[in-house]
Amino acid sequence: MPQSKSIAILPKSLRLGKLPSLNSTQWKSTPYVQMNKVADSVAGSPPKIAVSGGSGILGAALRRRLGERGMPVAQLVRRAPVASGELRWDPAANPAIAEPEPLNGCLAAIHLSGASVAGHRWTTAYKRELASSRIDSTRALAVLLTQLPDPPKALIVASAIGIYGDRGGDLLDESSAAGTGFLADLCCRWEEAARPAEEAGIRVVHARFGVVLGQGPGALAKMLPVFRLGLGGRLGSGRQWMSWVSLDDAIAAILFALDRQELAGPVNVTAPNPATNAEFTRVLAKQLHRPAMMPAPAFALRLALGQVADEALLASARVVPTKLMAAGFEFSHPTLPEALAAALG
Repeated sequence: MPQSKSIAILPKSLRLGKLPSLNSTQWKSTPYVQMNKVADSVAGSPPKIAVSGGSGILGAALRRRLGERGMPVAQLVRRAPVASGELRWDPAANPAIAEPEPLNGCLAAIHLSGASVAGHRWTTAYKRELASSRIDSTRALAVLLTQLPDPPKALIVASAIGIYGDRGGDLLDESSAAGTGFLADLCCRWEEAARPAEEAGIRVVHARFGVVLGQGPGALAKMLPVFRLGLGGRLGSGRQWMSWVSLDDAIAAILFALDRQELAGPVNVTAPNPATNAEFTRVLAKQLHRPAMMPAPAFALRLALGQVADEALLASARVVPTKLMAAGFEFSHPTLPEALAAALG
C-alpha cells in the first residue's frame, strides 16, 4: 500500500467527539491542516471523502457535516449523476465504477448503503435484497479500493448491533461473540465482505450502529405518527433492551473513527445507556406529552411482520460502546431524554 501523502489534523474539540450542531458556524470556520504537501493538490486544501448511501438519514447528515467542514465528498450513486461530486457505481458490475479515477487519493471511504432491515417483511426475495445491498456492495467497494493506485487510508463500513442476536440482559461490547439468526448471520457476512480492503492494508472500521434517533427517515420517523396520536405503546413485554444513538453522536463517531488510527475492526456506535423498550416508550411519550397506553402484543407483531418481529423488534441487545469510550469519545447525548429532545427539537 502506498505511503500516506496527506494527514488530516483535526481540532481538539473534534478529536474528542464533541461536535457542534449541524447549524453551528464552528464547522464553517474550522481550519484544515495538511502535512506533506500532495503533488496534485494545493497545500491546505482538504482531501476527498468517498461516501456511498449518502441519501439515508446517516448519509445525508454526514454529507452536510463534511460540507460544513470544507471537505469535498465523492458521493457514489446508482443512478445517472445529477450533481457535482456524484459518481455512478453499480456493485453488480465489473468494475463497479467504470472510471474510478476521482476516488484515487481519497483520504477515506465511508460505506453506508443497505436496504432497510425493519421496514419490510423478510420474504425470501427481500432477504436476497438485504444480502445483496450489504454484502455484495461492500465486497465490490473493498475490491475496487484495493485496485486504486493511491487507495484510501481508511474504510468505514456500516454494520449493525443485530450481529449480537437476541441476548436478553447480557451486557455486550465489541469482544462479545456474534449471535444466531438471519440478522446476525447477515451482519457477520457483511463485515467479512470488507476483508479484501483489510488484507490490502486499508484500515477497516465496522461501525455497528444501534437505533439512530434523529430527524429524517429512520426508526423514529416511523414511530412518531402513532405516538403523536397517543396510540403508542411498548412492543411485546417491553423488557427487551434497545441500544440507540443520537444522529449527532452517530455522525460524530464516524468522524472520530476517521481521525483515530487505533480504531479498527468492530466499533459499537451506541450511546452508553441502553434502555428497555418499555423505558424508551415512556420517555418518548413524555417528550411528546402524550399517553402510551396501547402496547403491541408479540403475537400481533409476529403475525404482521413474521421473522423481522422476533429478530429486530422483540430481540434484546444491551450494547455498550467500549471501544469508542476507551479512545476518548464523548457523547453529546448520552441519555435517552437528551437524545429524544435533540431529535424532536
